[in-house]
Amino acid sequence: MRARFALAAAVLALGGVPAHAAEQAATRIDPAIAHAVGAVSPARLKADDLRLVAFGTRNTFSETSRPGRGVAAARAWLLERLQAIAATTGGRMTVSVDSYIHHPDGKRVARNVEIASVIATLKGDEPGGRTYVMSAHYDSINSVNSDGVADAPGADDNGSGTVAVLEAARVMAGMRPRATIVFAIFESEEQGLLGAEHFAQGLKASGVDVQGDVNNDIVGSSLGRGGEHDGSTVRIFSEAVAAGGDVARVNAIGNENDSPSRELSRYARGVGDAYVQGLRGDLVFRADRFLRGGDHEAFNAAGFAAIRFVEPFETYQHQHQTVREEGGVRYGDLPEHLDFDYLARVTRYNVAVLASLAMGPGRVDAKTETKELTNYTTLSWSAVPGTVAYEVVARRTTEADWGRVLAQVAGTRVTLPYSKDNWLFGVRAVDGEGRRGVVAFPLPGR
Repeated sequence: MRARFALAAAVLALGGVPAHAAEQAATRIDPAIAHAVGAVSPARLKADDLRLVAFGTRNTFSETSRPGRGVAAARAWLLERLQAIAATTGGRMTVSVDSYIHHPDGKRVARNVEIASVIATLKGDEPGGRTYVMSAHYDSINSVNSDGVADAPGADDNGSGTVAVLEAARVMAGMRPRATIVFAIFESEEQGLLGAEHFAQGLKASGVDVQGDVNNDIVGSSLGRGGEHDGSTVRIFSEAVAAGGDVARVNAIGNENDSPSRELSRYARGVGDAYVQGLRGDLVFRADRFLRGGDHEAFNAAGFAAIRFVEPFETYQHQHQTVREEGGVRYGDLPEHLDFDYLARVTRYNVAVLASLAMGPGRVDAKTETKELTNYTTLSWSAVPGTVAYEVVARRTTEADWGRVLAQVAGTRVTLPYSKDNWLFGVRAVDGEGRRGVVAFPLPGR
């Protein structure tokens, strides 16, 4: 144990390294993942987005529109696209529709309507069913939420996220991940996250071990209304307190910045930045934009870690607007406002994160032992399949990201000569290929 203390002390004495750089440096570049990242095609993303826009509207209430138009036609096309991808996988990928009838709810749904999400599942090799989800919604609206007749192109909100999921499924179809990957395209986000909620609650009821959802919503434009331009940043949103969290307990142990979703966001930025040139993740420690929401929050509500990718600026005359021109301003969510090279970079970022999660080790269940009062800190954790070691990381309570690796441990317990009063600790699994899992914050336990 003395040798382990000496190692920890030596690392801390150096003051660590910049947290973001440390996470990037810990990322092992896997040739198979790099190949999938490089296979993402801006041209295909553009063609798919234009096809979605050509359905005229994808409003949830446009299901009985004329042939070739409306949400049902768009759904059929998405199903066909994913089935064609699945046909190349020798049975490893399956495609289904998650549907139900939503009754009037006194909110945004005034009549019975079918909510149908298109789901593709790439089965992993690891026993136990560890699962990751990449998600987006394919429905769209104009200025009137319930208008199922007039055009609602939805090129960016959320054609961009939808085609990113399609392209990720295509380039990852040939991979053999350890964990299962779900490519989910939800309906009726605009009516209150209805498709995502139904699917996430179904996963929860079935006991599926969902260790992360990466949601894409409005990821296709690098331009803002005021002339801003940033093609090198994607925002990553994450919740602070997980569903069912005890705020008093969070205050007592100081883990308000260490929910599973927040750890997933840190992991995503480190991996995405390492794999994708010309794009960096901007962590935003908030569940979503101010007083706004998205499908990842349906996963949060079910108790799953989930994050949201969003473009750096949002141009609001292009969101939820009936197509028109007023005062020389063009309103409407049209393809002409998208930057498909930027969308390709965001899609590559997703592929890197999703593949790294699924090819690497899972998340540990970590505890900080509290049986007795001591100025040392004892951590213990569950064993993770395929793991050869575990890394203990640390940061000051005032720091936003992990910047110090204290020790690498072969077992599942370690005592550190540092006080849990002054430091925050985390544990992550490392496999035989040097791939690291998402950090877990050790909650109090006896």
